[in-house]
Amino acid sequence: MEQEITMIDNFSSDAAFDSLYSLRAQQLSSIHWTPIEVAKKAAAYLTGGPAGKNILDIGSGVGKFCIVGGHIFPDHIFHGVEQRKALIDEAIIAQNATNTPNVHFIHANFNELDMDKYDHIYFYNSFSENLFHYKPIDNLIDCSEAIYNEYLSLFYEILEDKPSGTRVATFHCDDNYIPPSYKRVQHVTGESLKLWIKQ
Repeated sequence: MEQEITMIDNFSSDAAFDSLYSLRAQQLSSIHWTPIEVAKKAAAYLTGGPAGKNILDIGSGVGKFCIVGGHIFPDHIFHGVEQRKALIDEAIIAQNATNTPNVHFIHANFNELDMDKYDHIYFYNSFSENLFHYKPIDNLIDCSEAIYNEYLSLFYEILEDKPSGTRVATFHCDDNYIPPSYKRVQHVTGESLKLWIKQ
């Protein structure tokens, strides 16, 4: 009973959830990790279609979106791909603490994945660190404008190749990341979370 209460409390606020992580990860949360309320909205949309149960978070960091989504939608599988091993380690600790077995973390770059395995995509602009960031996660990976352009081009191609009905949720992304074959299904002026569907 005590464990169940603790798990519920972990999802009660960003501060409660972030307490699962190291102090350094907690300090990065307000900039780099998806807020719980955003994660709930994005996950609800991505799991709301008639087909496809595999959701991919590109650049999943410490796994906050995947764990929140997996907790609320246990019939779907949330996959997070992240190139920093230290963040994968943090994600797995939080996953175990919250008992979310329908979450799968992959230590890799997204360009190494078979995208046909994933039905819908969440993207919190993990490419932007290649251009600028006043509070970087670390200095352990190469960052450059060339890498940014390469990743953005590949992301665009991946979305183009997805079938009709593919759902995408972006957070803090310009509209030009998304091909014109996608329709934006909701619009709230000034809102950073955008929801899309392939026509």
